[in-house]
Amino acid sequence: MLKLKDIQQQIFELNAHAESYEHDFNRVALDVFHYQSQANLIYRQYIQEIKLQGDSIHHYSQIPFLPIEFFKTKEVVCGQILASAIRFSSSGTTGQLTSQHIVNEVTIYEKSFKKGFELFYGSPSDYCILALLPNYLERTGSSLVYMFDRLIKDSTHSLSGFYLNNLNELINTIQELKQRKQKTILLGVTYALLDLAELGIELTDDFIVIETGGMKGLRKELLKEELHQFLKHSFKVSSIHSEYGMTELLSQAYSKSNGVFQCSPWMKVLIRDINDPFSYIKNKKTGGVNVIDLANIHSCSFIETKDLGRQSQNFDFEILGRFDNSDLRGCNLMIG
Repeated sequence: MLKLKDIQQQIFELNAHAESYEHDFNRVALDVFHYQSQANLIYRQYIQEIKLQGDSIHHYSQIPFLPIEFFKTKEVVCGQILASAIRFSSSGTTGQLTSQHIVNEVTIYEKSFKKGFELFYGSPSDYCILALLPNYLERTGSSLVYMFDRLIKDSTHSLSGFYLNNLNELINTIQELKQRKQKTILLGVTYALLDLAELGIELTDDFIVIETGGMKGLRKELLKEELHQFLKHSFKVSSIHSEYGMTELLSQAYSKSNGVFQCSPWMKVLIRDINDPFSYIKNKKTGGVNVIDLANIHSCSFIETKDLGRQSQNFDFEILGRFDNSDLRGCNLMIG
């Protein structure tokens, strides 16, 4: 039996370009499953409720995925909650239950998002990083704010920073960066990027615009293609990038164009049948998004989300929307 530290090391040694990648990913995923099915009380109880025998699982596609709703009502964690644990929480409207992700070892989160960012964009020190995250900055417990706070510090650029509602200051900063021809990442929630775009600010090829989704009820929801077309036209850039992550995950997927996401090597997305959460569907068909995030070693790495998506042959995927409550199927055992 591998020690937990050995499993953790192997997670971040996974190489998506290696010929043995699928074999290696499967091996590590099974090691994580066997650990979590014993160490995580909530996950263990869920596996018992669906009457699954752990020794019958030989491939990651056979592993049961925990419905994401558990993070709203249970403490989904392996072993005891440490005094040093960080609790990340999701945003929500007044009176709505929000998800909570207990992270016993935040250094794993930092390793995951830093290494993931570097795989897609290179070193943060190559960029000025501007984070337009008003809704997230106005509350506590945001894992997205935690991530970009660290990346901003790693960028070391004097103009890197967060912006709340001070768009005029942000525009002045952008103008200065344009004059310097400085490589810049402008990341923002959807509605805030729309607010900025409507002010007539134009960018250059030195800028990468990353939207993280989210209208928060402040604007009419737009189709992703329609949103990206508007932002490209307004900012005068060739493409809009996207980031896919959530409170319950410690890893992110990124899209550099056309809304097609790629995962870090220790993360994988599977598409389940809408009417049967234990079955998967063929490429290019719409279904529910299941996420394997091996960095979630101390909580649960196998999560059944409420997102709708579709997948291509090489495991790239698109997010098409979310289930509404009337569409929910599957096992709601123990939730409540």
